[in-house]
Amino acid sequence: MKFNTKLLHGRAVKKYADGATLPQISQVSAFQYDSASEQEDVFRHKAAGFAYSRVANPTVAAFEQRINEIEGGNAAIACSSGMSAITLSLLSMLCAGDEIIAGAGLYGGTIDLLEDLTKFDIKTRYVTHMTPEEIEPQINERTRVIYGEVISNPSLEIMDIRAVADLAHAHSLPLIVDSTTATPYLANPISMGADMVVHSTTKYINGSGNSIGGVIIDSARFKWDFDRFRALDGYRKFGNLAYTIRLRTDIWENMGGCMAPFNAFLNVTGLETLGLRMERICSNAAKLAENLNRLPDIRVNHPSLPGSPGYELAKRDLAGRGGGILTFRVGSKERAYAVIDALKYAVRATSLGDTRTLVIHPLSTLYIRSTDEQRAAAGVYDDLIRVSVGIEDPEDLTEDFINAVNSTRA
Repeated sequence: MKFNTKLLHGRAVKKYADGATLPQISQVSAFQYDSASEQEDVFRHKAAGFAYSRVANPTVAAFEQRINEIEGGNAAIACSSGMSAITLSLLSMLCAGDEIIAGAGLYGGTIDLLEDLTKFDIKTRYVTHMTPEEIEPQINERTRVIYGEVISNPSLEIMDIRAVADLAHAHSLPLIVDSTTATPYLANPISMGADMVVHSTTKYINGSGNSIGGVIIDSARFKWDFDRFRALDGYRKFGNLAYTIRLRTDIWENMGGCMAPFNAFLNVTGLETLGLRMERICSNAAKLAENLNRLPDIRVNHPSLPGSPGYELAKRDLAGRGGGILTFRVGSKERAYAVIDALKYAVRATSLGDTRTLVIHPLSTLYIRSTDEQRAAAGVYDDLIRVSVGIEDPEDLTEDFINAVNSTRA
C-alpha cells in the first residue's frame, strides 16, 4: 500500500467495536476485571489488557499502533506533549554523567530542556551542523546518544540521516531524530537508519490545532551494550527491546507523561488526512517561497529554493518537497513586526502544522530565553519571520504576504 491508502487500510486499522470506522473514546481512568488473578496478570504484564489509563488505554493504543505502522517501527509510546516525548526518549537511556551530542539549531524548547538536564549531570555537546564531520570530534567515552531534527526549526537545515546513523552505529551509539517538521509523509527516518523517532503530534499529525501530544517510535534494532548504558542494565533479558520495555513499564509510566484518550482520538482522525494536508501544505510553501524570493529587499529560506541549506538533501531524501515551513528576513525587528501585523490571513500564533497559516517572530517568542550564541546557532535573528504554511488557496497567501512586505517598504 502507498502512503494514503495505508493510513486508512493498514494492518493497524482494526475492526473497531460495534463496526465503528474509528476507535471509540475510552474516556475512563480504570478498567474492571472478573477476578483478582486476571487483574494481577495484567499488572504484571503477563496478559494483555488495560488496568489504568495512565498505563494503557484502548484509544491511545489504537493511535500508537497506527503511527507505529506508518513510521515502520517496532513499538510506539504516546505522550502528553512533544516535549514529554523528547524528555522521556532521552531519560530512558541516560544516567548522571552521560552526554548527548545535538544540533545547535534545535527548537528553542528542546534547548531549554537540554539545559535543564545539566542539573542532573547530563551534558549536551552541540554541533553547528548535524554532519559526521562535526559530530565525530565531539564523541567521547561519556557520549550515549546523538539527537537531531530531520528538518531543523527555524534554520531549515536537513539532516543526512543515513550518514549520521552510520557514524552513530560505528561508535555503538543510538540516533534519535525529531521528525515533527518532516512528518512520515516526507521521511521515514527508521528506514534511513535512525533508531528512535519522536514527534510533537500537536503539529502536523493532529493538523487542526485542537490537542497537545507527542509520540516516541522505537525501531528495536539497536544492539544495547548494557554495561555502557547503565539506565537499561535491569532490562538485559529483553535484548533489543530493552529500551521500549523500560520506557513503557518504567520511566513513561512512573513519570505520568501519558496521552489523554480524547487527544489520541483526535490524533487518529488527524493522521488519516496527513498525506492530503502535507501535499497541499508543501505545495503552498514552495509557491509562497518562490514568489517572496522575487522581492528585492528580503531573504527567503525554504528547502525548495536553490541556495537553501537543505536544498540538495530535500531533493534526495524528501522527494524534492521542502516541507511546510519557510522563513524570511526583512532587515529589522521593527519591520518584522510591521509585516506580521499587516497580514490579513496568517494567524499570529506560536504553533505550526495547522490547517491555517501561522506566523511568528521566533526571537521574541520561542527563543526569548536563549542566549545570543544559541540564537545565532539556531539561525534566529531579530528580523526573522517564521511561517508555518497552511492549506489556504496559494494565490490568496501570496497576495497577502507580498502586500504586507510591500506596505512596510521605506
